[in-house]
Amino acid sequence: MTPQQRIRLARRHAGLSQAALGAAVGVQRSAVGHWEAARGKFPSVAHLREIALVTGVQFEWLATGRGSMGLSADTALDSVAAADAVLVEDPLELRLLAAFRAAPTRARAPLVEVVEQLAELRTGRARVTAKTARA
Repeated sequence: MTPQQRIRLARRHAGLSQAALGAAVGVQRSAVGHWEAARGKFPSVAHLREIALVTGVQFEWLATGRGSMGLSADTALDSVAAADAVLVEDPLELRLLAAFRAAPTRARAPLVEVVEQLAELRTGRARVTAKTARA
């Protein structure tokens, strides 16, 4: 079975249209159509992970064809990646984290620099950066 066929099978198994899967993964319906086309493009690992989570199939099966399609009970309980787990209890810190994750990649470093400068002004301590560490 090809990767494109596995994506289609996972989507159908979950009872989703291409538009619904696209919305759940954060892409247009046409992207899902490309992923499922016989000579279509392969989704990024991040999108493949989202497809697996949304459709409830094993990531390894979806990506490689190895293993079983369905999630075991243990895997279903552990489906939240540690990197995506939110261990923040402070509402303001949670808002900052959400804003950082929503920011375009190229805007993230300047965003961190602004927050570091504000913290430096408040505490009076100079921040340690890669540039100052090398000096």
